[in-house]
Formats: sequence, C-alpha cells, structure tokens
Amino acid sequence: MKLPIWLGQFETPIQIARQALLKNKVRTILSILGVVIGIAAVIIVLSVGQGIKGFLIGQLTTFGTDYIEVEIKVPNAAHTSTENATGLALGVQITTLKESDMKEILKLDNVRNAYSGSMTQQIVSYQGANKQTFIFATSASYSDIDPTKVSEGRYFTDEEDNGLARVAVLGPNLKQTLFGDEDAIGKEIKVGRGSYKVIGVMDKRGAQSFFDFDSMMYLPIHTVQKLIIGVDYVTFIFVQVKDNSISDLTAADIIQLMRERHNITDPNRDDFAVMTEAEAMNMLNTIVGAITLLLIAIAGISLVVGGIGIMNIMYVSVAERTFEIGLRKAVGAKSADILRQFLMEAIFVTFSGGVFGIIIGSLVSYLITVISTYLGFNWKFVMSPLYLLLACGVSIMVGLISGLYPARAAANLDPIVALRQE
Repeated sequence: MKLPIWLGQFETPIQIARQALLKNKVRTILSILGVVIGIAAVIIVLSVGQGIKGFLIGQLTTFGTDYIEVEIKVPNAAHTSTENATGLALGVQITTLKESDMKEILKLDNVRNAYSGSMTQQIVSYQGANKQTFIFATSASYSDIDPTKVSEGRYFTDEEDNGLARVAVLGPNLKQTLFGDEDAIGKEIKVGRGSYKVIGVMDKRGAQSFFDFDSMMYLPIHTVQKLIIGVDYVTFIFVQVKDNSISDLTAADIIQLMRERHNITDPNRDDFAVMTEAEAMNMLNTIVGAITLLLIAIAGISLVVGGIGIMNIMYVSVAERTFEIGLRKAVGAKSADILRQFLMEAIFVTFSGGVFGIIIGSLVSYLITVISTYLGFNWKFVMSPLYLLLACGVSIMVGLISGLYPARAAANLDPIVALRQE
C-alpha cells in the first residue's frame, strides 16, 4: 500500500530513528524513564485530585445540602485563616456561643430546625473493656436533622437533655468494641466517673470529615456541659433551612442576629463564623484546585527535567553520529530529512514514555482508590479521557521541544566537515 506523499516523507526518517534507538537500548530506556515518571505523576495528581474532591464533596453532602453552620472563631482572624485554625488548635477558648443563640436563630423565618453541639473525649468502659472515645454532644433535634438514623433503640429526647439524663447512644463500632455481639440496649457503661444507660445504637456511617462517627458516643449536650466538662457554651450550631435558594439571605440574618446578641459592632471582632453549604463547597473547590495546580507544577518540573535529559542525550547522539549524518547528506539527504529523523527519535522516546506513564499512573491511581476504599473512605476512581489526551499531548510536546535544537544542529552540519571527523 502506497502512503500519501505528505506521510511518505516521514517513512524513512521513522525507520532510521527506530533503528538508532534500538541500537542504543540502555540510553533509550533511560530517556523514556524520565518521561514516564513525569507523565505518571501528572496522571496520578489529576486522578487522585478528582478523587479527593469527590470524597470531600461526598463528606459535605452527607450532612445535607440545606444547612448553615455557625461555629466559634478567634476574633480578628479570618474564618479560614491559619491564625484561626492555630488559635483553636492551641486551646484558645471562645465561650460566647450559647444554646440561647440557637433558640433565637430558630425564630428566623427561613429556619426549619437546628441543633447545637460540642465534642470532647472520655474513657468509656464496660466490664473491663476500655476505650478512649470521642463524645459528640448534641441537642435532641440532631436525630431529626442528620441523615444517619438509629438502628437499635432510640435517640435521647429534649426532656432527657434538659433533665441532665445519663443516657448514651453508641456508634456501631464502639458498640462492637464494648459489647461484641451482645445486646447493648439497657446496659450500663462508665463514661469517665459516671454511669450511663445505653438507649440506642446508630446506623453505620463511616469516616466523615476526618472523624470516625461509627466509633463515637452521642450524649445530650446539657448532660455533657454540666456533668462532664463543666461549661455553659457550645462550639457550633447546625441550622437547617426551609428554602436553600435564599440561604445567603438567611446567613446574613444570622450574622446580624449574632452580632446583636454578642454586642459586636466591628465585624473584625466577630467571635463566630457563618458558612452556608454553597460557601463550603466553593471553599473546597478552591482548596482542591490550588493543591492540584501545585502538584501539577511539581509534576511539570519532572517533565522539564526529563526533557532536558532527552535534549542532552540527543546532543550526544548527534556528536556520535556526525559521520553518519555527513554520509547521508553527501548521498543526497536534505537537511529537512535529517531534521525529521532526529525529531522522530525524540518524539518516539517521549511518546513511549507517555504511554508507559499513562499505564503506570492509572495503575497507581487505581491502587490508591482500592486502598482508600478498603480503609473505609468513599473514594472513586476517576480517569477522564481528557487526562489521557493531555498526557499524550504533553509528552509529544516535550519531545518536539527537547528534540528541536539537537535536530537542527544535526541538520545544519556541513557534510564535508562531518565526513572529516570520522
């Protein structure tokens, strides 16, 4: 079959390039390896980045899509700033967010329901089985808002919460740790120094927002405040709205209400932060996007290094094959033929590296997904055709750029001078 004229002019350069690369196998493999690492890194970053994004979005949506969260914040620090995170992590106490704030928020027109909460840790024990456990202290309305339901028994009531009842609801993993296959409902367990009656076991939920809810214990907020940690404040209020399309307006109403209740006139002095589900999603997209760009830049450096390596190897190849180039030009080869030959070598190396990089990157990404799923994370394997096209395009571009200068140097050799160098 006769090739088209425009394609036939590449047939001989491709054959010569293939023979030259096969003749120097070790050099070719080392050149390909540099590109493989860079392309594999790009594939892994893009795939895992989308997997992380999907996982985090899934974490947010498990709480619903019709919520506004009010939480404590260090004054004079932005909600998402390092200063705020560091301050709270180092134990800065914000004691102004109260249960009474939640009751006033419930009076707003677009608010359907709300619960307040705090977290602490205690040693929980039953007949010699002990476990350091996170305690999720909430209002009774938590069970009406949160999508996770009770699988055995029941959740505590407002009356039990207000009456400082010593009742507990266990996450399924905690129940298994303390009781095994034994029925936990109605049993007495130790929480710190006090005895609490198990009245319910939650459905399995999994790790979310970096907390393992299945290993937590759920206690009434007032019981925890008065009998365990001795405080009268909460750390967050979770608000469910009626109409999510106007959640921004509701958030503005909450901000105004909170400033009035906390006597705040300077917004910089806010000791609370209000975030809608949409704002949380936008912040998540921004963070994941920034991290992905950073990692792609790092992977890009690997490709640049690989390209420089190919360029150096191509220059060495030109120097070693000076006589061959001179002989080809002496018998009629044009400069364009020599240019195409060396460009074909560079493109073949980078394209081969791109293919192997895609395969290795995809396998590693899939392995990360399998491991994450095994560890209990809702992680999906993402591999868009766009990623594959991008990787192939980048690898070919690296080949063209890294091979252009050595190829031009070879094409511009004077055949007489080249033949004298043998």
